[in-house]
Amino acid sequence: MQIIQNIRDKGAAIVIAVIALSLIGFILMDAKQGSNRMFSGANSSVGKVNGQAIDNTAFAKRLKETEDQEEQQTGHAVSGDQVYELRENVWNQMVKENVLLSEFDKLGLTFSPKELVTILYSSEDAPAALRQAFTDKNTGQYDVAKVQQWWAEAKKSKGLQRESLESQIIDPIKMNALFVKYSSLIAASAYIPTWMKQKQNAENKTFASISYVAVPYNLINDSSEVVTDQDITDYLQKNKEKYKQDGGRKMAYVAFSGNPSATDTAKTLQSVSDLKSAFAATTTDTSAQLFLERNISTTDFSDAYTVKSNLSMLPKDSITTLPLGKVYGPYEDRGNFVLAKMLATRVLPDSVKCRHILIATVDPQSQQPTLDDSVAHKRADSIAAAIQGGADFNEMVLKYSDDPGSKDKKGEYTFTADQFTGLTREFAETIFYGKTGDKKVVHTQLGWHYIEVLDQKDFEPAYKIAYMSRQVLASDETTTAASTAATKLSGEAKDQQSFNAYVAKNGLTEINSNSVVGENDFQIGNLQDARQVVKWAFGAKEGEVSDAFSVGDQFVVAIVTKIVPEGLPDAATARPMVENIIRNNKKADEIIKKLGSSPTLQSASAAYGRPIATAGADSSLTFASQIINGVGQEPQLIGASFNKAYQTAVSAPIAGLNAVYVIKINSFGTKPDDAPEVAAQQALDQMRTLMQQKSYEWFDGLKKAATIKDERSKIY
Repeated sequence: MQIIQNIRDKGAAIVIAVIALSLIGFILMDAKQGSNRMFSGANSSVGKVNGQAIDNTAFAKRLKETEDQEEQQTGHAVSGDQVYELRENVWNQMVKENVLLSEFDKLGLTFSPKELVTILYSSEDAPAALRQAFTDKNTGQYDVAKVQQWWAEAKKSKGLQRESLESQIIDPIKMNALFVKYSSLIAASAYIPTWMKQKQNAENKTFASISYVAVPYNLINDSSEVVTDQDITDYLQKNKEKYKQDGGRKMAYVAFSGNPSATDTAKTLQSVSDLKSAFAATTTDTSAQLFLERNISTTDFSDAYTVKSNLSMLPKDSITTLPLGKVYGPYEDRGNFVLAKMLATRVLPDSVKCRHILIATVDPQSQQPTLDDSVAHKRADSIAAAIQGGADFNEMVLKYSDDPGSKDKKGEYTFTADQFTGLTREFAETIFYGKTGDKKVVHTQLGWHYIEVLDQKDFEPAYKIAYMSRQVLASDETTTAASTAATKLSGEAKDQQSFNAYVAKNGLTEINSNSVVGENDFQIGNLQDARQVVKWAFGAKEGEVSDAFSVGDQFVVAIVTKIVPEGLPDAATARPMVENIIRNNKKADEIIKKLGSSPTLQSASAAYGRPIATAGADSSLTFASQIINGVGQEPQLIGASFNKAYQTAVSAPIAGLNAVYVIKINSFGTKPDDAPEVAAQQALDQMRTLMQQKSYEWFDGLKKAATIKDERSKIY
């Protein structure tokens, strides 16, 4: 994100030289060298795709750029599980790029300097950073002339700036262009032969009407059909591709809470209670603010007013009725004990519509001065005088305002009360504390504003409240006790048997991960941010007990209960996935045996006391149907409904997903032909569906065919 930030901070003039040289360098590079540059390196790798290493330095750089982008978008530092999720996303993206680049090379797909120039000069296709830098603020148009000048002049930048430009702008342009070419080839390969179209159209037009008897599996008690380990093993062997799994670890753990104890909570409550009288004795806003700072309140002092509807604490009714200067509490609020002191009240609008013109004195990104304060002040006064003399407000906005956010909106904004603290204080007070019709020249940290208050709505009481709060934290004694308990378990339990014995003897709770933990996972069941424990497990033996790990607010001792090899799972692991399927298969065999190989609808109905039902009379049962009305999803039954042999004879029992069925086809019907324009649209939709399926499926096929070796766990 460095290049993007540079563009934002310093504008197009400074980045001209940087970007141009990177483009020229890119043009001179051999395409294949460009491909290798993305993924090669002498340092250790995080994995390989078809023998091509993904360099750890390149991976770490991409990850850092992704984290920076996430932080800029959210305004929050990346932490916790999000770190691992972004790491996984970057890995998947780099694997995809590597797989695709290999295919591009095989097909001879290239990216030419002419294509690059075309993209850079295009207002639709140019990277967002360039569009932002070279879009005229007044016209909103992408200034191609400036882009051309930028490229022609910038030939001296080298080193890290050039690398950043290539990795953040040029490489993505190239990758996207090649991807579009490749996916276009795939989409163009979508073809439906005439005979297939005719067949599908006939199937969609033909509908069946059937009579059937359904014998649900739930008529047979589960306990009567025992599923053995051998049954599961046999089933897995017949369905290898479906149930093949990566290797991993089955794990269990005991967690010792390091959360605050009842004693810690009581001490915090008492410490806040002891401050109540002194807090009440403060007589001014300033003395209240100093009191909070001196006593290290976890809630900072705010000079803003808050309307009652925006107060979130439970006792807000009691707090808002406090006389001025009085204190309420302590009360508990989101892990803190709080004292609330009423400082002032007033009536405020819930929303305000205003318009303004900003004469900026500093650049909002770099915070560097852009205009002398006295000059800006005089200009704002002149604008105010001109408008009051009849000048058009919008014309003045377009000519003078330095606020791009409102320039195309006649300088207008609408703010709600909960946005008060997000505005500069002087601006917020002018529009919320003033009245409709006010017109003022106001100074803020951004410069000088001419402001008009256009409308104020939904007035309600608002309150200025000071909060003295302290978070309830675990004491050293509590933390030490939890750590000691975990260390004791780790020290005394050396294997599965002693681990289980210690847990039982001391009344502890052992938590088992129900799923196999992968080598790059960061969770163990519901235990979050446990990457360090997972790394330990993949260096441990089966039955080995870990040392005590600090995970969040807990101390955790883990044990590897089973090392799961790559391939088919064992019967115990697979049982939750397949037991019900196998049991239903056994029930189906029992039902079919009782019904016989040549039942009638009447005999099937009598055997299990099930009614003879019908379906399809509403012409909804076609070969392309996904469900049968009144039955549900039963693909076997749908297929059998179009077996013409069942027009003259009742079917043999059919084992479906939810029941065994016996059917007889009553009749076939044909829906009327669609109007030509409808048929044409259906054919177009059919082709689009096929193309979309190709677009979704082709990369999965490439990835499955590739040899991917994930080695991230050696580093992360």
